[in-house]
Amino acid sequence: MKQLFEFFPILLFFIAFKVYDIYVATAVVIAATIIQVAFAWFKYRKVETMQWITLGLVVVMGGATLYLQDEQFIKWKLSIIEWLFGIAFLGSQFIGKKTFIEKMLSGSLTLPILIWKRLNTLWACFFISVGFINLYVMYNYNTEDWVTFKTFGVPALMVVFIFVQMIFLYKYVPDTEE
Repeated sequence: MKQLFEFFPILLFFIAFKVYDIYVATAVVIAATIIQVAFAWFKYRKVETMQWITLGLVVVMGGATLYLQDEQFIKWKLSIIEWLFGIAFLGSQFIGKKTFIEKMLSGSLTLPILIWKRLNTLWACFFISVGFINLYVMYNYNTEDWVTFKTFGVPALMVVFIFVQMIFLYKYVPDTEE
């Protein structure tokens, strides 16, 4: 349910773009992200760091898009977010006792340290690559294609990436038939 709620601003952005234009969609994604963060605060009394960063970038880049009437700012936001995720994952290999991916998955999966580091590096490379793919799409396709890529292409890339990882990690899943 939490992942669906995280997709909420993107879905509203897509709908607003299809009904109106990129500028209305940008205003909608700003409002939806503010509501999303406020909801997290009131429900959990906590907002994750990446949610704050996302909110900040949505407000700043979306605000620049609206103020300057230049859609490039909102398009760049996706690359910046992806690169920040990639840098954070890479940095977690050198700061702290566990990598980000180990912190997220160690409750359900036991892996050797080397595999945790490889997996974490793969995630970092994935995020950084998606940031560059976004640049390619935004500069080589029209805005409608970019919105479709942002809404459906990026999540599809994530699903494929996770599926490939599951195949790689299958040999580390304990056999429960004993």
